[in-house]
Amino acid sequence: MSSTKAALRERIKHIRASLSPGERQRQSSRIHDLLLGELDGENPVMIYVSKPPEVITTGIIDSLLRRGTGVVVPIIQTADCSLRLSYLRDLSALSVSTFSVPEPIGNEIPASPESIGVVVVPMIAYDRSGHRLGYGAGYYDRFLSSSCNMKKIGIAFSCQEIDHVPADENDVRMDVIITEEGVLNV
Repeated sequence: MSSTKAALRERIKHIRASLSPGERQRQSSRIHDLLLGELDGENPVMIYVSKPPEVITTGIIDSLLRRGTGVVVPIIQTADCSLRLSYLRDLSALSVSTFSVPEPIGNEIPASPESIGVVVVPMIAYDRSGHRLGYGAGYYDRFLSSSCNMKKIGIAFSCQEIDHVPADENDVRMDVIITEEGVLNV
């Protein structure tokens, strides 16, 4: 199955990368608006900090911070393939880190997974059953399987949808998927 996932990953990454910067910005803006509606009243919110060509999350993070919502971001720990959590109070605290992901290294404010009710998750691909294909190292699946009370929201561009994501017992399904085309409750 891993070779099937790897092939799908490469195909969808190529499709996603073909979006122009303007398309990516417009579609991210629509996702931003829909996601803020889903996050209304949630505090704190865990959300990833995007890197190109992912759905742009910096505007979402900025909106959450401006409305007083606590924002928690993951920090990648390659030694044990886990995620460490930190509150983010200002986007200027971010610097490019592991896998080119912006992280608050040197500006960390530790956060506990138990305090988080909702997590926004990146996806390479997804299907309408809520299965997601991530980058392949299992960071989010490990984290989410140990934090099962969190509402899991995957965000992606609609061009990343496929008919069926090959999933196994370690893959954690999303509760909600948001694209520029709308909100899918699964």
